[in-house]
Amino acid sequence: MEGNFMSLKFASKSENESFARVTVAAFISQLDPTLDELTDIKTVVSEAVTNAIIHGYDNNPEGIVTITARLEGDTVHLTVEDQGRGIEDVEQARQPLYTSKPELERSGMGFTIMENFMDEVEVETARGKGTKIIMRKRIESKKALFN
Repeated sequence: MEGNFMSLKFASKSENESFARVTVAAFISQLDPTLDELTDIKTVVSEAVTNAIIHGYDNNPEGIVTITARLEGDTVHLTVEDQGRGIEDVEQARQPLYTSKPELERSGMGFTIMENFMDEVEVETARGKGTKIIMRKRIESKKALFN
């Protein structure tokens, strides 16, 4: 199972967010994650995809969101990528409660949630070119818990 991976591309429509979440969860289930770990991964996928759709593409369904998941040993490597507007100020965007779209009543907790639920979160972004969120999480297999 070393180096197993999947890649998924879909239109930047909010109805595809749950599809992305379930697909990634199904793929990583081969590592036998705990329910909490599975929930954490599904939540970060939701946050990253929603950010790409709302902030990266301004809800333009012409955009494409790409998710790549790679399993190496007991570690999940996830990337969520868009070719949208990019993030003007990454440090500001990573601050809890900051949102560039307060009119949408967004919580501004997306990056905070990703950072709390994953072991590592990196952001690569360029104005007008898009954003790539790179995340890693080590899975404590349920099998290991019972041995």
